[in-house]
Amino acid sequence: MILLVLSFVAGVLTVLAPCILPLLPVIVGGSLGAAGETASKRKVFVIVGSLGLSVIAFTLLLKASTALISIPPYFWTWLSGGIVLLFGATLLFPGLWEKLPFLARVSADSNKLVGVGYQKKSFWGDVLIGAALGPVFSTCSPTYFIVLATVLPQNITLGVIYLLAYAAGLCLMLLLVGLLGQRLADRLGVVADSRGLFKRVLGVVFIFVGLVIITGWDKQIQIKLLDAGIYDITKIEQMLLELRGEDVTMCANGMCFGPDASALTSTSSIAAAANEAQKSIRYPKAPEITSPDGYVNTSGNPITIGEFKGKKVVLIDFWTYSCINCQRTIPYLKAWDEKYRDQGLQIIGLHTPEFAFERVQANVEKAVRDFGLKYPSVLDNAYGTWNAFGNSYWPRKYLIDIDGYIVYDHIGEGGYAETEKAIQAALAERADRLGGAMPSKDIAAPGGVVAVNHTAVGSPETYFGAWRNENFGNGTPGQTGSKMFTYTGNAEPNAFYLDGSWNVQSEFAQTALNETARLIYNYQAKNVYLVAGSSHKNIIEVEVQRDGKPLEKANAGIDVIFKDGKSYLQIGANTLYHVVGDTDYGQHIVEFITNSPGFQIYTFTFG
Repeated sequence: MILLVLSFVAGVLTVLAPCILPLLPVIVGGSLGAAGETASKRKVFVIVGSLGLSVIAFTLLLKASTALISIPPYFWTWLSGGIVLLFGATLLFPGLWEKLPFLARVSADSNKLVGVGYQKKSFWGDVLIGAALGPVFSTCSPTYFIVLATVLPQNITLGVIYLLAYAAGLCLMLLLVGLLGQRLADRLGVVADSRGLFKRVLGVVFIFVGLVIITGWDKQIQIKLLDAGIYDITKIEQMLLELRGEDVTMCANGMCFGPDASALTSTSSIAAAANEAQKSIRYPKAPEITSPDGYVNTSGNPITIGEFKGKKVVLIDFWTYSCINCQRTIPYLKAWDEKYRDQGLQIIGLHTPEFAFERVQANVEKAVRDFGLKYPSVLDNAYGTWNAFGNSYWPRKYLIDIDGYIVYDHIGEGGYAETEKAIQAALAERADRLGGAMPSKDIAAPGGVVAVNHTAVGSPETYFGAWRNENFGNGTPGQTGSKMFTYTGNAEPNAFYLDGSWNVQSEFAQTALNETARLIYNYQAKNVYLVAGSSHKNIIEVEVQRDGKPLEKANAGIDVIFKDGKSYLQIGANTLYHVVGDTDYGQHIVEFITNSPGFQIYTFTFG
């Protein structure tokens, strides 16, 4: 019974939430301009009633339909905001409705009739306004989330009753706002010319509100107010929910019962739902793994993000195995996996390839073994999950909490202490909710980490394939095909030069003939890495020189070998090769020389 009252109060308080206040002009403005007091009041009831029914229908469908659950949240904001924008545009430009292309197929008289009816805000136009705002009005209440997440799954009848109480409180408050707004507008006489200036101003207001919904400005305003501690209406609900806990007299099997023996949600569920209401404002929901092309370290079984909701904290790592920036984060990922796996952390690698050879599952499996990764990796060859997350970077880490929200993300290398603190905070919340030991506060310092001073690295990642070879010093960027190149001996910084016969393809350049071919690059860095391979999978021996001399053991990368007074790379598998590993940063010219065809070069990276 107490939660029933709280649901009604929650509906009333929702109207006062900061993320709802910017939308109230639609309720007030949408009901103005009707002919006569009775007609005007009728519009208020139609708009508010359709909004309340929309809240109820949207909630029940969301809980019952997996199809709706899979729709990203931004769809509803674009749908609601788009409808409000359309109404605003027709108010600002009255002839717009009649010019819409799909109406041109109807007779001219019908067009005019529909257009006039629309501009006058017909019954169905008012219904559409209210229904469009239903999903938006359902996001600011902890009590609403309790009904949605805990009561409805356990008791449909009770959940529907609480939902109706919430909608009743919401609608009564909106009716009050709408009717008072009408009375004020009538006293000021602002609607005297309903087809003139007022109508156009109202159109501007509608357009502004539509943009507020679409862009999420309402949520951003609420976040700033919450962070500043200025205005948080949900605290009243949380306080009432906590007071409600005093009526609990017996708990068993995770459920609590009141004096009348009616089942109540557990107090931990109340806290969780209230917390989730705040999270829904602050954080996006994590999308699901989309169109996977294979799995590594899962015994061949599929893995999803959703299966860990309510159970574990998930760290998503977008990586690709030939990326040196990704490789440098691996020691930290391994340390976190070892340290927090038993405390509820689940790392999932999303292997999204940069080059075609990284799509081959056997290559990814070998890389995972070589790096000693124990956590699962999912092949994202079609960029399905990459696009679902809206990602654009290697590496990138997304931390997903126990409720399925992305509470932290980090682009690129670095920020390891900050990332680990975010992991610890998410695991602490999990431990508080599910029980268990709190994570330690110390920060991992894994061995084998190569420190990089990125400000001292003066050379960018450089591609040799025609798709991205804008740094081609003696060739035409973007051009494919075989050609004889000549190097004149003047290497400009951060440009690559080819000498001899090379075949430039979209992703790589490849030696074409059984004669001497060279690659030259003038770089500023301490470490030089080359992504390369052999087209026929036989080992190709490539001589490496720096500043016209063989490398020395003190400045050679780990993949360099020495024989006969020279330094070499043995190129076989398509992967990343560590060429230069100097003790300090400096400007040098590195040169690769081979007499073998089939030497494929993809990119230089530096550190």
